[in-house]
Amino acid sequence: MIKPDFSSMAKIELRAYVIAHPNDKAAFHAFVDRFTSEASPETFDIPKSNAEVEEVETLIRQKLEQLKIS
Repeated sequence: MIKPDFSSMAKIELRAYVIAHPNDKAAFHAFVDRFTSEASPETFDIPKSNAEVEEVETLIRQKLEQLKIS
């Protein structure tokens, strides 16, 4: 069986392939490598109070609303 060229697949195609072939470790590693390399390097501290948790929830809701509009 010939393995597909994961580097030439679009993200959505690679994701679908990984879901359809859960035992293909090479595909999984390609998937993780692709998404990790494209992820933001920005990190955030863990909320330390209920007020901070609520603030994070509000920011997440706002971001989701922005994504719905665009």
